[in-house]
Amino acid sequence: MNSVFLSSGVRRVRPFSREKGFEFVQKDATLAGMSQRNPLELHGEAKIPSGGILVIPNRLAFQDLLHVEKLLAGRKLVYLIDRRLDYDPLLQAHLEKEDTHGLEFTADENSLAIFKKEIHEALAEGSVVIFIPGQAHTRPGQVLSIPSEILKFLTSAGAPILPLFVDHPEDTALSTERREEIERIVLSFGDPLQREAANLANYTENLLIAAETAYAARPILKSHLAWEILKGLKKNSRSAEIIDGNDGGRLRFDKLLAAAIVLSKVIRQETQQKRVGIILPPGKGGLLANLATLLAGKVPVNLNFTAGEKAIQSCIAQAGLDKFITADPFVRKMSSFTWPPNKQLVLLDRVLPPLKTRIGLWLVLSKILSPSLLASILKVPKKGGAEEAVLLFTSGSSGDPKGVVLSHRNLLANVNQFGSRIDLHSSDKILGCLPLFHSFGCTVTMWYPMIEGVTVVTYPSPLEVAKLAELIEEHSINLLLATPTFLRGYLRKATKEQFASLKLVITGAEKLPKKVAESFEERFGKPVLEGYGLTETSPVTNVNLPDAVKPAGSRGPVLPNHRFGSVGLFIPGVAVRITDPDTNEPLPLHQSGMIWLRGSNIFEGYLGQPEKTASVMKNGWFKTGDLGRVDEDGFLYIEGRLSRFSKIGGEMVPHETVEDLINKAIGHGDDVRHIAIVGVPDEAKGEALVLLSSNPDIDLQALRSKLTEEGIPALWIPKKIVDVPEIPMLASGKLDIKGCETVARAAE
Repeated sequence: MNSVFLSSGVRRVRPFSREKGFEFVQKDATLAGMSQRNPLELHGEAKIPSGGILVIPNRLAFQDLLHVEKLLAGRKLVYLIDRRLDYDPLLQAHLEKEDTHGLEFTADENSLAIFKKEIHEALAEGSVVIFIPGQAHTRPGQVLSIPSEILKFLTSAGAPILPLFVDHPEDTALSTERREEIERIVLSFGDPLQREAANLANYTENLLIAAETAYAARPILKSHLAWEILKGLKKNSRSAEIIDGNDGGRLRFDKLLAAAIVLSKVIRQETQQKRVGIILPPGKGGLLANLATLLAGKVPVNLNFTAGEKAIQSCIAQAGLDKFITADPFVRKMSSFTWPPNKQLVLLDRVLPPLKTRIGLWLVLSKILSPSLLASILKVPKKGGAEEAVLLFTSGSSGDPKGVVLSHRNLLANVNQFGSRIDLHSSDKILGCLPLFHSFGCTVTMWYPMIEGVTVVTYPSPLEVAKLAELIEEHSINLLLATPTFLRGYLRKATKEQFASLKLVITGAEKLPKKVAESFEERFGKPVLEGYGLTETSPVTNVNLPDAVKPAGSRGPVLPNHRFGSVGLFIPGVAVRITDPDTNEPLPLHQSGMIWLRGSNIFEGYLGQPEKTASVMKNGWFKTGDLGRVDEDGFLYIEGRLSRFSKIGGEMVPHETVEDLINKAIGHGDDVRHIAIVGVPDEAKGEALVLLSSNPDIDLQALRSKLTEEGIPALWIPKKIVDVPEIPMLASGKLDIKGCETVARAAE
């Protein structure tokens, strides 16, 4: 077929010439044979329209294209190529075949008009025009793998678009998954976008929905958390361990499994209830208690021992707990805690020593027996799916604690989703100092290391930053999870040398102040990467990460993985929608509104509270309560929690923005939280703002004058200041919204 050059510089041709130096594959039989290596899994194929359509996949390797061609057999196919990009040699050779129809373009404004004309001519003929993404450098689990400027160009052509999500599960699988379950190619088609709806925001939204549909079908999500942990502990029995930073003790994974098996039998004897309370900090005991509870066929409930007595009693009653695993030293240390009666306590330091012989026997047996046989003997199910695996309670930062039911599906999904994005190796180490009743502490520093065989160094408190810095240096820890509050502590007490081993510093739970991030990177040479999640999402949904490393000599673009001010890209299998906060009407992703999420990691509901569950769950979509937007590259920006807005005179006033303005006006840094804005009822305007301040030197009249001079609306200026010894905070480092409201209303 001879090339036909168009006057615009856009040309309809066989897409490539051999002059680019790639080896041409001669035998079609060889190509066809390669397409059989991985079986095909299809989702949404009925959405493929019969007329002309522009298909935009997130990726398209050689074998993927062969499957697409087979699926569309009988249709005229036209391939769309960006001439500036490189392509895999096999893919390029396939596109050089004599009967290939192609259209080359350059994504710039000068060629857009002719590009539109050529696209529409092809579509008018009923052709399926397929964009072929070029090579780009991405991290594992990166859903959006095409530069946004190319997507904007393609979606501005005024053509009907069919989003196609292509997935290779083996790229983001857990190490415990079976090969036959992950070695396949997945094609998931989104809803077709008509010409008037074909824009970048709608394409991104529908592609993420198609990706979530594909992810939700993964076989691992039907599995049982205890079964996957058992396989993980067996596989990494001697290479990974728990290092207790409090007492220096070490518990190798094979010994952890043996001790947990023996303790599980004790738990079965102690209670007939479905759930077991655990009152322990991060450490060998806490992780052992949780694992043993799972192996006993029970649901672990880690209680927030820093919460008030009323909140704790509410959690105990909601969960129906009659037994609590703890240890004597912790009982003595937490003397102010209202402990349940002694007969309800299972004290590890009393129960385990007499059982050393049994533990030794199970250590031998667990090495000899296969995981399957071991699971059969221990009566560990291999299927869990949507059944309750863990019960966590919300922090109560904006109300009474709610029981969040997390299923086996939820937790296995999130371990896989988060794990695939951070991409740690078996030689890496995690610092586990976040409370086990905290969703990050539960999923990321407990279940994830057990399944994936990553050593975890534990310490009972995230507040003792000087000690934690010593542990990071001593054990060459690679992953640090912290809140901005804890990062401020490291800035005061840690040295650069102590943080030399860190590969990732990830923060969440509250907004990351720019000054904290800049000071941390300047002092330690480590960027702070903000993430996002909620207890109800198991918890991770977004995370910023370092960009992929571009090999020397490569021309492909490096797609961004971090953007300051955002909470990062979505992890695999999470879809997003934005709606109007008042009407729930859909909004474009790029416009600010209420954030809704869908994914296999979204919780099963609130324990015993169907009305509250129904208020946040609509047709599988979870209403986060946070307001935000998604930018053109897929980064999510959180612009405030709905509970941290006040509606004053019909206007939504963001508390965090007001706090930033006040800090700037009075010259406060953000290294320590000195103020908090709270909304209180107001007869005239619905709500009014109250400023809580731990700085007694703030004068209200002077503050009003400064804010007015800066052009701040009168509605945004606090009507009064309430002096407090310190701003109420939760143990997790988050602002205690409920505590702040209580203080503010008491001062009315």
